[in-house]
Amino acid sequence: MRLGIDWQKLPEATKRGPLASLDLVSELGLEGIFFPTVLDMSPTLDRGLLRDIRAKADDLGLYLEAGLGKINPYCSAEAPELRAAGHGDIVAGLTRMVECAAEIGCHELWISPGNFKGQYPGRLANDRFRTDINWADQLAAMEKVMHRIAPALRAHGAHMNMETHDEITSFEILRLIEAVGEDVTGAVFDTANGLQRGEHPVWAARRLAPFIRQTHIKDAYVARAPGGLDFQGRPCGDGIVDFAVILPILHAANPDLNLSLEMAASCADKPRAPNPRQCIQIDDSVWRAVHPDLTADEYDAYMAMVHDYERRIERGEVEDWVAYETRNYGYPTYREQTYGFDEALDYIKKSANYIAQTCETEGIRLKGSIRSAEPVE
Repeated sequence: MRLGIDWQKLPEATKRGPLASLDLVSELGLEGIFFPTVLDMSPTLDRGLLRDIRAKADDLGLYLEAGLGKINPYCSAEAPELRAAGHGDIVAGLTRMVECAAEIGCHELWISPGNFKGQYPGRLANDRFRTDINWADQLAAMEKVMHRIAPALRAHGAHMNMETHDEITSFEILRLIEAVGEDVTGAVFDTANGLQRGEHPVWAARRLAPFIRQTHIKDAYVARAPGGLDFQGRPCGDGIVDFAVILPILHAANPDLNLSLEMAASCADKPRAPNPRQCIQIDDSVWRAVHPDLTADEYDAYMAMVHDYERRIERGEVEDWVAYETRNYGYPTYREQTYGFDEALDYIKKSANYIAQTCETEGIRLKGSIRSAEPVE
C-alpha cells in the first residue's frame, strides 16, 4: 500500500497546477496523487502534458490516479467540461478521457453519482432527494451511461470505479457492478461518505472490499444534533471512523491498493461561505424511506458507534461541532478566515501520520515512508 492525496484537496492545487503539485506531494513525504478527473491534469487532454505529468510522477516515485467525473446524466449541466471534452458529445468525451488515461498508465478511473449542494439544508443538499426525478431513475440512467462507455474501458483494460459518494449506498454500487460487469467496474471507497447514508464504515468496507480499486481516506465528526446528526470533516483519528479495523480489511482484499487522503481544502485563496449545517436526517421518515437497504442490525451498530463517539466528545477528547467550526472558520459569521495554507498542511500531516502509524500498528507495510511523520499524541 502507498499513502497519497486527492489533488483537489491539496492546498493551492489550482494555483500550482499539476506538475508543481507533484513537487509539493513529494515534499510532504506522501507517495502519490489522485486527480479526480483526467481533465484536472489537462482540460484540453493535451497528450504531451499528460505524458509530462506521468514522467514527473515516475521520476518522483509517486503513484498517479485519475477519474472520469460525474456520470449522472441528470447532473450533466453541472459538468459542462464533460460535454466539451467530446466537442458536444458527452459519451465521446468520456471515451477520450479513458483513452488518454490509458496512454499514461491510469486504468483505475473514478466516477461519481452526483454533486453535493452545500447551500441547501439537510437532505435537500443531496441529489438522492431531488423532487423532479427520483433516485431509482437516476440510478437507471447512470447504469445506461456506464454501459455506453464500457466498450472503451474493455478495450483499454480499465475500470470505472464508483465512489461511495454523498448520494449513493454501497448496496447500490454493488448492484451497478453486477449489472455492468466487474471486468469494467469497481468501487472507490470513501471511508466517511457512507456515514451520510446511515452506513457503518466497517460494514460498508466488508461489503465492498473485493471491488475496491481506489480510495478516499478521511474522517468525520458525527453526533446528535437538532434534526438528526451533525456531519463534519475531521483529520484522521479525530473522527468516528475506525481505521484500525478498516485498513486491515482493505489490505487483505488488495495489498497494492493506494490510500488517497481527501482533506478539508484550504480557505486561503477562496473564503469559505456560511453554509447550513450538514445534517444527516436519520430519524426523518422521508430520509428513511429512501434507504430500503438499511437493516435494523446495521442501524443499531451505527447508532452504537455514534454513542461511543459522543462519549469522546463529553470527555473532552474531541471538540464539538461549534467549537471546531468556530476555531477553524470563524463560525457563525465566517468573516475571519483562519483556515489557510499552513493549517491545511497541518491537517494533511496529522492525517498522514495517523494513517501511517495505524498501518504500522496493524502490521501493514506502506511501500514508501512518510518523511514528514511525527508521533501522534
